[in-house]
Amino acid sequence: MKAWTAAILAGTMALSGCAILPEEIVTPGGAAPDASTAGQISHDAAARQFAEVVDTVEPVAEQVCRNLRKDAYCDFRIAIDTRRRQPANAFQTLDKDGNPVLIFTIALIDDMRNPNELAFVMSHEASHHILDHLAKQQEYAEAQARVYEQAATQAGASRTGIRRASELGAALGAHSYAKQFELDADYLGAQIARAAGYDPLIGALYFDRLPDPSQEFLGTHPPNADRMAAVKAALGLGACPKGLTLC
Repeated sequence: MKAWTAAILAGTMALSGCAILPEEIVTPGGAAPDASTAGQISHDAAARQFAEVVDTVEPVAEQVCRNLRKDAYCDFRIAIDTRRRQPANAFQTLDKDGNPVLIFTIALIDDMRNPNELAFVMSHEASHHILDHLAKQQEYAEAQARVYEQAATQAGASRTGIRRASELGAALGAHSYAKQFELDADYLGAQIARAAGYDPLIGALYFDRLPDPSQEFLGTHPPNADRMAAVKAALGLGACPKGLTLC
């Protein structure tokens, strides 16, 4: 089992936009966070579960990454956001050298009811990096920013109007493929979790505990039913939902 070490990560971008990371992030293997944040299972059990899932999922995700990506940025680092009162969340980001980092809050680790859920979430976040979603999101944002900026310029807008148009274009461009990215990460993530020895169907039941985003205006996540359909499609158990590009 890998030793846990304290580390500082800076200059990174979360999947849905820029993110300032906590000053201290702990990587798996050492002292457990405060037990007052414990959820459905005891904190000690949650900590052990997290370490075990890291040890089994990371090597599989790394191998899949090396098979699918054209570069060598596949040495995943798994870290814990130790800040208190952070909501249950996990996201993929990059360190200053471009290496992938998967960050999990204490609340999310404690909210995982079984290793299948945690393995699926971890595999999903790894899939965002394997599929290069951060770079694609940035590309789409910049392209739409230019389109809106040119339109505002041609319409004779002021400098402020042009800047606001560019910002709006960037925001819309970043959102335009967000739901597709989530479905594709669910699909590949299900396959990674299964290859690591977990049951993605049980893991994806975590969706049942999340608010369904299907009615959100400009939401970044697809309906929970579509996400479960993507998992089933990845396992050969159903048809691919609309918006999924990997099958």
